[in-house]
Amino acid sequence: MKVAIIPARGGSKRIPRKNIKPFCGKPMIAWSVEVALASGCFDKVFVSTDDQEIADVAAQLGAQVPFLRPANLADDLTGTIPVMQHYIHALEEYTSIQLSEVCCLYATAPFVQAEDLRRGLTALRDNGCDYAFSVTSFPFPIQRSVRIMDDGRVDMFYPEFMSVRSQDLEDAYHDAGQFYWGTASAWKAGKAIFSRGSVPVILPRHRVQDIDTAEDWGRAEWLFKALHRPQ
Repeated sequence: MKVAIIPARGGSKRIPRKNIKPFCGKPMIAWSVEVALASGCFDKVFVSTDDQEIADVAAQLGAQVPFLRPANLADDLTGTIPVMQHYIHALEEYTSIQLSEVCCLYATAPFVQAEDLRRGLTALRDNGCDYAFSVTSFPFPIQRSVRIMDDGRVDMFYPEFMSVRSQDLEDAYHDAGQFYWGTASAWKAGKAIFSRGSVPVILPRHRVQDIDTAEDWGRAEWLFKALHRPQ
């Protein structure tokens, strides 16, 4: 069985109640739940949360929340893999569900599209890998990056590339923070996502935006409205 698991804890600090805060007319989590349901990728869409209000909102949107996440897995320090491990083990222990592929879809991913999720599943299967996850390219060569020193001066991270033309430098990519397809066995084993066992699903930069601060939130709403403006 193929499932989506959307992690959505209740204790967001920098943007309080971030996962259900209204974003462009809907609770933020609605965009992820709706695209998961519309993608045709999943037999079931679940939400992992420690918060009853989030659980109620998710259920109203069509996701399933058969149990709440333990408080010890809902703090600021708990990573994605332990949350996914808990949910997969709990599903398999307390239900008759046997999982094959599992997609971790973040609750704050309003730019994700159904086709992105379908491409991720295809990439996972076609490459026989542990994970397939969303990435996007850096807008400027990381080889030309500089650091600010303690005395206020600058120094290059990679001085060996000082005289290399930017167009001759290798492209670099970063996690887009939207979704992570994985085999159930890879999640349960706690295998690393950023490794040779993974393949990328490349997204355009204009559809990638971290949403961790109030400034991020405002920029994301501006981008979202621009992308959905009637032509």
